Amino acid sequence: MSAQQSVACDRSSSKRGGVRRPLRMLPLIELAVLVIMVAAPVALNERPQLITLITNIAILSLLAISFDLCWGFSGIMTFGQALFFGVPGYVIALVGRDLGLSQFWLTLPLAMITGLLLAFVVALFLLLGRRPTPIFIALGTLTGSYAAERLVSGWQYVGAGNGLSAIKLLQMGSYEFVEGTAFYSLACVILLATYLAARALVRSQLGLVLAGMRQNEERLDFLGYRVQVFKVLVFSFAGMISGIAGALYSYHQGFIGPGNMGPGLSTQAVIYCLLGGSGTLIGPVVGTAVIEILTYELADIDSIRQFWPVFLGLVLLSIILFQPSGILGIAVSTRERIGSYGLRRKSARQQG
Repeated sequence: MSAQQSVACDRSSSKRGGVRRPLRMLPLIELAVLVIMVAAPVALNERPQLITLITNIAILSLLAISFDLCWGFSGIMTFGQALFFGVPGYVIALVGRDLGLSQFWLTLPLAMITGLLLAFVVALFLLLGRRPTPIFIALGTLTGSYAAERLVSGWQYVGAGNGLSAIKLLQMGSYEFVEGTAFYSLACVILLATYLAARALVRSQLGLVLAGMRQNEERLDFLGYRVQVFKVLVFSFAGMISGIAGALYSYHQGFIGPGNMGPGLSTQAVIYCLLGGSGTLIGPVVGTAVIEILTYELADIDSIRQFWPVFLGLVLLSIILFQPSGILGIAVSTRERIGSYGLRRKSARQQG
């Protein structure tokens, strides 16, 4: 029998056996989001305020992705992700104010390193050398975020409660990034690079370990994996992503304040992720877009403004009760979201 005939036999046998590969929705959603990101600045070219909005969405999506890596893929419930967002934002603001430095190649890596090291230190206290419960980690990160916010609020060197404003513009050579299409393009390039790096991470061998940690941490520990070490690595990597997001936010807004590292923003990151769909990476981007657009359209209405935090709290509660898999859970199956690492091998053996 020739090779072509054998391939034809395999195909016909798989058809007779009813084996069909299910349609994967995540790649389609990723493609749709990419198309929207590319088309948005063209469609909104004459509305600069909306360019500012979508730039904020791109930046805050980085923060949401960092939380998704912790909770959606590793089972680390953190309510202090804004800590690794705000501190690097303050660092690059101070470097610009005191040293006059704002070059792209210097300050963005500095923010990434700051977020990485700060997250690593926090992880050493909360994750290594013990068996922390999710509540312990959540309260520990929440306490760190709140303590940092209160400390900065009373520290005059960093502007105290007024924060730091008039931050030096981000530069690439002699070119200065200001609000508009150029800054949006930069934010999108960094978001895309970060997304691809995170996607490669969760689909690597390390990603298999993370999936095991999320599903059954005790079994992985029994098999000899040092689960807490893997958690520290992922937590630190997520802190690095938050760090570059904080730097971009500072440059884009021209301001960084105590609220940018407090529990409020940390809770927003949780809502972004859970609303879009945790454990998907693209879900946090969708959730960020939905919340920020609603905020832009509704939060400035006087009759709604004072109740807006209550509304966000009700959104989070509703997600937990009625749609734990988020918006993407409507179209994306649990098997695709979590993964089906063993099914392919099993079906391959059956076909063989």
